Amino acid sequence: MTEPQLGSPVSEKTSTGLEQNTAALLSYLFTSVTGLIFYIIEKDNKYVRFHAVQSILFGIALFLAGVLLIIINTLLNSINIPFIPNILAMFLSFAYWIGSVIVWILLMVKAFQGERYKLPFIGDIAERNV
Repeated sequence: MTEPQLGSPVSEKTSTGLEQNTAALLSYLFTSVTGLIFYIIEKDNKYVRFHAVQSILFGIALFLAGVLLIIINTLLNSINIPFIPNILAMFLSFAYWIGSVIVWILLMVKAFQGERYKLPFIGDIAERNV
């Protein structure tokens, strides 16, 4: 089985009965949850399995970054300077959510287009665990 190239039609069926680009996109829909579902039910298609593993790892990374953000915001709010820690905490939270949504949408679009788009570090791990 050959891996899809950028711009090539992606109409190969998977063991789920879906086309591989649709299955890859759906693996990102609810990050780790749908990634795990597609990783378990898709046994043969390496393209879908790659995106499923990357989705699982992306969800875990978002969770860990969220926990870190909570810790940072708690520390910032404990500083006894008026307004500045609160403004910084709000900015960090906004940047986290906007960045997360942008990357999430990018991953879904790239998967649907048939591209094996790899996130830094996470993509390499996903590629080794297909």
